[in-house]
Amino acid sequence: MTQHTSDGIRLNKFISDAGICSRREADKLIEQGRVLVNGKPPEVGARIKGKDKIQVDGKTLQWNQVAPVYLALNKPAGIETTTDLSQRDNIIRFVNYPERIFPIGRLDKDSEGLIFLTNDGDIVNKILRAGNKHEKEYIVTVDKPINEDFVQKMSNGVSILGVNTKKCFVEQLGPNKFRIILTQGMNRQIRRMTEALGYEVQTLQRIRIMNITLAKLPLGQWRELTEGEIDMLQSMVADSVMTEEGSVGKKKAAANQTQTSQPARKKSSSGSRPPRKEGGAGKKSSFGASDSKGGRGQRGASKGPGAKKSGGKSSKGYRGASRNAPAAKGGGKKRR
Repeated sequence: MTQHTSDGIRLNKFISDAGICSRREADKLIEQGRVLVNGKPPEVGARIKGKDKIQVDGKTLQWNQVAPVYLALNKPAGIETTTDLSQRDNIIRFVNYPERIFPIGRLDKDSEGLIFLTNDGDIVNKILRAGNKHEKEYIVTVDKPINEDFVQKMSNGVSILGVNTKKCFVEQLGPNKFRIILTQGMNRQIRRMTEALGYEVQTLQRIRIMNITLAKLPLGQWRELTEGEIDMLQSMVADSVMTEEGSVGKKKAAANQTQTSQPARKKSSSGSRPPRKEGGAGKKSSFGASDSKGGRGQRGASKGPGAKKSGGKSSKGYRGASRNAPAAKGGGKKRR
């Protein structure tokens, strides 16, 4: 919730805390005359108090609105990405955050790496919609040596769930290791793609979502996104859709998966179009290369109690799991 003193708080912070946009974008809204305080346009840098009425584009903001929360977690294997508390090792109990949050998307129980948690439903929809083409980067090891043929086939798209996956960036990092950047989010996509080519995933780590990387965030720990990261994230999703048009790819895959379990039906001419060509093996990511340790991210997390919180703006956190230890059963003890 927004906290304020006798001197009030900055108007841009109040708008940001209400989940409308970043502070920088709030200043732009003020400059554009889209913000009113007690019915009058304020100046950039204005301070407000609890008795003031604030409107953005005609919508009145409430003082008791919960501030948006954006967390980055380095999820260990064994933790279920679910809000179902009946699941023994669910991600919500593992993080043990004091306010209601939920994960953005999924990361398989057997996989580890970066995942966001938030209470901002709008940004969840914008990031998840397949049509918005937001990048996610992974480091994967498989059970036997790969070669250029494997890289080319993965890059050009693999038939899974009745559809061809979109073209993507793939780079070999070692005899059994590769890096892959996806803009899709099909169920167990990387595992299904490698299986279709005769391989089995041994380890899978997500090291980046859009502009946020693991950097030096230890396994099993979480941190709050910095204001700069949030501003960049908000900017990257500013033109993203939150409607059904962003989910065409997922719906098509689901429809094809359903058809495989039912008697064959005559296909319409519109359903036989070839997949749209995007990217390729040699196409560079718009973000740039990252290494297996998390790439060129922001500075690593500072030491702190901690799933264990690390870095960020707050000092509270809960102990998480270590890489060599069994998956944690809950957030653990709070470090004093």
